[in-house]
Amino acid sequence: MDNNKNESQLPSIPKAIWGIGLAVFFVNLSSVMVRSISAIYMKTILGAGLGLIGTIEGIVEMLSFLMKMMSGVFSDYLRRRKFIIVLGYTFMFLSRPLIAAFGNMQAVLAARILDRLGNGIQASPRDALVGDLAPPSIRGACYGLRISVGTAGSFAGALFALGLMYLHNENFLMVFWLAAIPALISVLIMVFFIKEPEQNLKPADRKPRHPIHLEDIPRLGRAYWLLMIVVGVFMVAQLGEPIMVLHAHENFQLSATYIPLILIVYNSTYCSVSYPAGKMSDKLGRVTMLVIGFCCLLAGDLFLSAASNLWMVFVGIALCGAQMAITQSIFMSLIVDTVPEDLRGTGFGIFYLICAVSVFVSNTGAGFIAEHMGERYAFIASFIIATLALAILLLISKRISPTKDKLPASA
Repeated sequence: MDNNKNESQLPSIPKAIWGIGLAVFFVNLSSVMVRSISAIYMKTILGAGLGLIGTIEGIVEMLSFLMKMMSGVFSDYLRRRKFIIVLGYTFMFLSRPLIAAFGNMQAVLAARILDRLGNGIQASPRDALVGDLAPPSIRGACYGLRISVGTAGSFAGALFALGLMYLHNENFLMVFWLAAIPALISVLIMVFFIKEPEQNLKPADRKPRHPIHLEDIPRLGRAYWLLMIVVGVFMVAQLGEPIMVLHAHENFQLSATYIPLILIVYNSTYCSVSYPAGKMSDKLGRVTMLVIGFCCLLAGDLFLSAASNLWMVFVGIALCGAQMAITQSIFMSLIVDTVPEDLRGTGFGIFYLICAVSVFVSNTGAGFIAEHMGERYAFIASFIIATLALAILLLISKRISPTKDKLPASA
């Protein structure tokens, strides 16, 4: 009875966070329409090898994460998030016509760079803005909702790509053209429907500061840096979607028409698990949910490496989507739990910088392992690294777990 009473007293999720989620929905819809078929397009139409595809993915993701750091620090300096988010969404919108208009390897590379730069520019300010808007007592639920609604866009994007590829005889360029429409909608939502929170609009209440201060590094706190160690190792275990796509295509003869099914399965669990996982972390604790997420990745790697049919591949992909849903919302909540309010953008920026190095190592290494040994061995390598990340998490769990006295009273 008391639990029900306490739950009824919790604040509701602010409308602005729903709006941010909707903007992410449309930009993810656009991104997945392109990303779900780009690896097959590069391999089957443009003749690129697996090693080159893996290297390209590693480079563009690293650039994206580097921009996430810079934009996070800059948004703390400006005390403004919205303008930077809109700029990033605009870059992502412009990349769609570029790949569609030229349709060669240079255009694909340029479009992927522009897209991931835009993604990097908007990500840290967006996540910091959610932290600015979220009531502390439901912070995990707010991040879970944002990720869940955004990932629903990824699910929808894969469905759109599947339908368009099927109905129009695998017309890659048409899909690239149409992907520009939802990207434009996301820009319009951010421009006309999202406002900065009041505390960001009163710079007179805060001391002016330089964009980068060396003393900000220790101010982020010991718990934050220990968490970043876990993040760095864990993200090396994350294999990009192109490896999953190529595994199904090369080893189980899944045709290009049905390749978007990979992302449909992946994003269905990503979308459906994010909000419940974030909400559960508000009650059960962040570290407990992280352990569950890490175990989902281990199980997913086992299914993918041992798969003897497409059903096992899809189960593995679903588990990988679930682990991303759990770990990403919890990582974000832990960052806001541990860093000072005026360093949220910086905290997210450094988080994404560490992810940049890890993702580059992961994508590049997985590409060359797949090319020389087979995709199965890439998943075995992921399993080994994820096991190491889980061991580190368990070792330092008490040092990174926020306690009630560290959280605001309303939590």
